[in-house]
Amino acid sequence: MESFLVSTGIVTLAEMGDKTQLLSLVLAARFRKPWPIILGILVATLANHALAGAAGTWVTTLLGPDVLRWVLGGSFLAMAAWMLIPDQLDEGDAGQAPRLGVFATTLIAFFLAEMGDKTQIATVMLAAQYNAWAAVVAGTTLGMLLANAPVVWFGDAVTRHVPIRVVHLVSAVIFAVLGAAALMGWGS
Repeated sequence: MESFLVSTGIVTLAEMGDKTQLLSLVLAARFRKPWPIILGILVATLANHALAGAAGTWVTTLLGPDVLRWVLGGSFLAMAAWMLIPDQLDEGDAGQAPRLGVFATTLIAFFLAEMGDKTQIATVMLAAQYNAWAAVVAGTTLGMLLANAPVVWFGDAVTRHVPIRVVHLVSAVIFAVLGAAALMGWGS
């Protein structure tokens, strides 16, 4: 349960102000069809994070516990620094018509935008940390939905009231604490 809850919380926070959250806002404003957008986000996230979680679980078979501890600790500290850099969505990303429909357009755009993203890398690290693929993937997917569904449903109103900079700072502190804990061997 810990791996599920930690994964949910970390990804929810990491997603605030992320490019995929901005993509959710653009898709919602452009298409005004929340259900196909949310379903596209769900399917894209499940696919993307299932692959990322598998990579994280695989890494644990390659590295010994001491090396893994240092890699995870350093990765979490790098993630803390990365959280301090807000993402932006290019203006050109919203200009294409949905030839495949809202669901397929969302699925493809979201899957591609998530490649190499903070939350995908966090999923790899969390799966390696907890060695609990299903719980991590379920948690990170729920975290993505918790961060993105309100944006799809409430759009501009949400982004005007959420202090993104504060969320990024809190997220950075959480990743820094996780990194320090991993380096010190806590929880292993």
